[in-house]
Amino acid sequence: MPEGPSIVLLKELVRQFNNKKVLDAFGNASIDAPGLINKKVIDFKSWGKHFLICFPHTTLRIHFLLFGSYSFNEQTKADKSLRLCLRFKNGTVYFYTCAIKQLDEKPDDIYDWSSDVLNDKWKPANALKKLKALPDEMVCDVLLDQEIFSGVGNIIKNEVLYRIKLHPKSITGKLPAPVLKQLVKEARNYSFDFLEWKKANQLKKHWLAYHKKICTRCNLPIIKEDTGKKHRSSFYCGNCQVLYK
Repeated sequence: MPEGPSIVLLKELVRQFNNKKVLDAFGNASIDAPGLINKKVIDFKSWGKHFLICFPHTTLRIHFLLFGSYSFNEQTKADKSLRLCLRFKNGTVYFYTCAIKQLDEKPDDIYDWSSDVLNDKWKPANALKKLKALPDEMVCDVLLDQEIFSGVGNIIKNEVLYRIKLHPKSITGKLPAPVLKQLVKEARNYSFDFLEWKKANQLKKHWLAYHKKICTRCNLPIIKEDTGKKHRSSFYCGNCQVLYK
């Protein structure tokens, strides 16, 4: 499942189609694709894992789920996987195996941009307030809560917790104030690092915990365990990542 930085990267790649008119639209998504023909794209936005294509009176919300993908100028997957193709004068974009919904509301009326860790309107104070309202939750769960850390996925979760030496099963309400603030700060910092490494095609090279076997700090085995209510995989060092409970 693409995380927030990957969606931001897609948003940058499609900028070439901003203010361009759709010449053709088709696919098997449950939307009015023909109704997009001759409509001009007025903006591309992202909110966490949601990719938004904005037209004057409607917005397409694309979620890539577990196996979604896209391609430019050439269809690379079978017709049954093709959810939407948008053809412009200067190129074509294809979306595969993703969920697409047509929204009548304006994005600003739906999304809280201050919860997106990569958005200019991100507000760490809001994240701290929301975390304090969930004192009994594990940090492995709250980091994946898109209403708090929109765009954070399992890779970022694991790498942030390893970076700040925090055990994934720590209870949020037991964290000292400096650790809680560090958690919020690094969720954003690592997301921007992720984006830069993704652009350079070097993301996996920088993983320190995710799918790793040995802790680089302690030279001890990395533990892999499904943790929290979401039962998502956590990779952590039981020696240097502190457990608060």
